[in-house]
Amino acid sequence: MRNYEVVYIFDAALDEAAINGKLERYHALVTGEGRGEVLAVDHWGTRQLAYAIRKKVSGYYVVAQFRTDPTSLVEFERALKLDEELMRHLVVLHEGEPTAPMSVAVARARTADEEGEDLDDEEED
Repeated sequence: MRNYEVVYIFDAALDEAAINGKLERYHALVTGEGRGEVLAVDHWGTRQLAYAIRKKVSGYYVVAQFRTDPTSLVEFERALKLDEELMRHLVVLHEGEPTAPMSVAVARARTADEEGEDLDDEEED
């Protein structure tokens, strides 16, 4: 089994319940019959797109990490391509430790805050 990370960009008009239903269906394709497990799912929420996709300027972003057998990806990616409410997706091989289920933006802000706290402590000494 290998670790993968997938980024989904859904139509922003979908509500979160519909998105969660779609995610459950997608993830069942890679975890069914004991073939794998979902490690983390991080909802980034609605974000502005860098360029319009199908005349839409915003999308709902979700990042998920899972461990599965590479043979199960064929049906998974086929299902993603057939979903018209999924505007874009990207599946990549995730090498290294699985990250905590949080937004990259939050992680960077927290790191900057922690660095700032360390600098303040050093200045007081």
